[in-house]
Amino acid sequence: MKIGIYGGSFNPIHCGHINLARELLKQTDIEQIWFLITPQNPFKTNATDLLDDDLRLQIAQKALENDARLIASDFEFHLPKPSYTWDTLQALSRAYTQHEFILIIGADNWNAFDRWYKHEEILNHYKVIVYPRPNYPIAVNDDPRVTIAKTNLYPISSTDIRQRVKEKKSLLGLVPKKIIRLVKNSYKN
Repeated sequence: MKIGIYGGSFNPIHCGHINLARELLKQTDIEQIWFLITPQNPFKTNATDLLDDDLRLQIAQKALENDARLIASDFEFHLPKPSYTWDTLQALSRAYTQHEFILIIGADNWNAFDRWYKHEEILNHYKVIVYPRPNYPIAVNDDPRVTIAKTNLYPISSTDIRQRVKEKKSLLGLVPKKIIRLVKNSYKN
């Protein structure tokens, strides 16, 4: 099976993440997308507002529970920290030899990809799909290992959602309805 690996803090998961994943399922031959909840992003070592790993996983599982093609995964919880994508992909390939893994990243990460640990190894062993992000132009790419997705832009951010919770503003349309209460309760100060 072809599995898209969509890693992130998902602090919290939101409609932009989910809608993007569904678009990629329609546009590609990927059969499932695994949302890998990242315990520690190597580029975000100073994150102070990061919810507990298990709580972020629980929120993501609840948000994705009605779509068998979208899976919230704790796979990286069991790997050394920080979570380097190369190590995660290698561990996934060893654990699930029957699957082909395809890395899904945003234009912001693609623009910094040359700073990623073993980025050339990633490109040599895995296909990469890059999706557009607001304010991050994607350089023209002619590498056959990299696909530039033509998906909608989703100007929703987890940071904005956390701020809206602090300000007691509505989350309607930003996160799935079934997790609104859980998100509000999780980010209360």
